[in-house]
Amino acid sequence: MYASDFRPPVALSLYLLFLPALKKCTMAQEKFAVIGAGHFGQAISRALSEKGFEVLVIDSNLSVVQDVAEDVAYAVCADATNKRALLNENIQNFDVVIVAIGNDFVGRLLCTANLLDLGVKRIICRVMGQSQRTILEKMGVTEFLSPEDEVGALLAERLSNPNIISYLQLADDYKIAEIIAPVRLIGLTLGDINFRDNHKLSLITIRRNFEEVVNDKLDTKQHIIGVPDNKTEIQEGDVFVLFGKEHDIDNFIKINL
Repeated sequence: MYASDFRPPVALSLYLLFLPALKKCTMAQEKFAVIGAGHFGQAISRALSEKGFEVLVIDSNLSVVQDVAEDVAYAVCADATNKRALLNENIQNFDVVIVAIGNDFVGRLLCTANLLDLGVKRIICRVMGQSQRTILEKMGVTEFLSPEDEVGALLAERLSNPNIISYLQLADDYKIAEIIAPVRLIGLTLGDINFRDNHKLSLITIRRNFEEVVNDKLDTKQHIIGVPDNKTEIQEGDVFVLFGKEHDIDNFIKINL
């Protein structure tokens, strides 16, 4: 049963938004297949579908196939460890196939072997731990998803530094981080703070709370304020979206606690 899947506890939307393995995708690559429709597979499928891609979902569990059927172009109940079943769905014609099967590693291996035999253009395979990655690499797979590791790292970062809401680790020790604006900076302008010169950081944008009337009730909604200028004044509840070296982000947080 492919659907016996990992349930990411936090920040799955951010993980999907910045998923390194998917960053190479362009609108020229419009056809995706996701094999394994557990919580993780469904989340990927829906996110890709919302971005306008044609998505096929395959799972051997009819119930989870029905769960996602209305949100994607095609949803099929089939056994992806059976090569004939994959051929029936013309899997070889898809630009990218994501193997998102959860705890059934043998099933993941058989499915991946079938995809390789069928000459699928691009395979991205879920892994749980280095040993699984090593086995799949020896089979010829080069792209991987590891949601447990990613979410675990994010949780550790948040627990060790509560000011960080979420982050994306990049190459060469660079990071994009969402950071709660320190209290001591409230009332200052971005010109006063001068992220680039004083902290070696670049401010991408600010998320800010706005009061709005929804259904005749006053509610608080968070919005991106676009590209802020030096006159933008920091308000309570603001969230900085920063880019820079990991140690520079850490230093900025420490000196402003």
